[in-house]
Amino acid sequence: MNQKVYLIFISFIVALGGFLFGLDAGIISGVMSYAGPAFNLTEIQSGWVVSAPSFAAMFAMLFSGRLSDHFGRKKLLLFVALLYAVSAVLSAVTISYEMLYIARIIGGIAFGAALVLAPIYIAEISTAENRGKLVSIQQLNIVFGFFAAFLSNYFFNKYNTLESTFLTDENVWRWMLGVEFIPALTYLILLFFVPNSPRWLYLKGRFSEAKQVLVKIHGIERGTQEIKAIEESLHTDKNKTALKIKEILKPSLRFILVIGLVVGVLQQVTGINAVYFYATSIFKQTGIGTDAAFSSGVLLSTISVIFTFVAIYLIDRMGRRPLLLIGTAGIAVSLLICAYGFNEATYKLSQEKINQFDFSDSEKLLPFAEKEYANDVDFKAVIKTALGNQTYRKNDGAILAAATTINANLILVGILGFIACFAFSLGPVMWVLLSELYPIKYRGLAIGIIAFVNSLISSIVQLIFPWELSNLGNATTFFIFGITALIGFFVLLRILPETKGKSLEALEMELIDKVTYTV
Repeated sequence: MNQKVYLIFISFIVALGGFLFGLDAGIISGVMSYAGPAFNLTEIQSGWVVSAPSFAAMFAMLFSGRLSDHFGRKKLLLFVALLYAVSAVLSAVTISYEMLYIARIIGGIAFGAALVLAPIYIAEISTAENRGKLVSIQQLNIVFGFFAAFLSNYFFNKYNTLESTFLTDENVWRWMLGVEFIPALTYLILLFFVPNSPRWLYLKGRFSEAKQVLVKIHGIERGTQEIKAIEESLHTDKNKTALKIKEILKPSLRFILVIGLVVGVLQQVTGINAVYFYATSIFKQTGIGTDAAFSSGVLLSTISVIFTFVAIYLIDRMGRRPLLLIGTAGIAVSLLICAYGFNEATYKLSQEKINQFDFSDSEKLLPFAEKEYANDVDFKAVIKTALGNQTYRKNDGAILAAATTINANLILVGILGFIACFAFSLGPVMWVLLSELYPIKYRGLAIGIIAFVNSLISSIVQLIFPWELSNLGNATTFFIFGITALIGFFVLLRILPETKGKSLEALEMELIDKVTYTV
């Protein structure tokens, strides 16, 4: 195996945590169509189940970088893979809402640590010329995970028929969750073939081992260059004081910390995980039906994969700043298109449609026949009152398909435009930037803080999203996301630097003004 292939191979393995994150995020969007009614969950309870991994991840993100400075990137990743497997098994066999929540908390700890550790590790084995592409492999794995999840959910839903004795509404969601065990176990096994990070080995004084890894990864000539750059950095810093956490707030670091926080917050506050985690539910809101909602999820994830490849191709050619600015502008436009499309929708059930429903208590809808509602909030409130939450949740796809008059294609264009723009900008570029902006001594701590905030915002967005759809409506919810993205675009336009094509040590000298730290 030559050096180039070997470098891609180990980067892909380390980034498989991203695949498992994407897999879980995509799978839960289909799971809740069955698990929600099974446990008769409220909107807030559904939000807690979906957002539990992100809630746990924010704490794992805060500490995983520093823990990896102590124990090593590889050892912590092995522990992460084990947690993934445990979470998958517990989720599949859960017997209560509380058990499902705890199982997903365990998974969230794994997600949070993996999403921080992978870009740190990959940046530390990469060269300046290929770092953007290699760190972006994490985002590629995430969208591959989404694709696999939506495809898996689609087939489970397709073969869950009235004639099936193997798959039923009562157990199909368990199989959806249990599938995650297979890639989790694969991840655990493959990690044993990954070397320790050479820059971490230098940090620990294991110079001979670090040199061997660098030569194996890059070859003798380029490996020697990387060794020289690292050793010069070590020599410069050898007499400087040890790290104190409060130093991350010092004036010389404040600018790059603000950049990281802005990008980290913007990535989540525009609603990406709400769209991914609730994709099936969102597509149901357009009235296309349950089966079509599952198949639309496959299309969504396919778009993610395609445009992540676009990001990988362009990130070291075009640069980080142009991709982020173009993508954020596209996100704002796409979300506002969704808001407009939902705002124009109307809702009315005819008596003929009500008589065609095959679920019990459907006759309770007859008093509302031929009444038109101008927004989804009023319509869903009336239907839930008539049927009860559990019956409505089980049949919302059929009810909305029968009642909704909407330009579903416009919504689909908006959602897919949002996903495409995110996939070549905020998705992969954020992690590339974070892996580049900070000196090695501060890298674990800084990325941990920013990832903590990122995951906190993500968990809040996921938690309140079902409540927003129920109480604010589709149009207002997407309008809020769109305006937020627009504001974010103008902030990035003002503060975002370019980091492409520069070594980690060169960026350190360029971005940090007279920082006193030691390695």
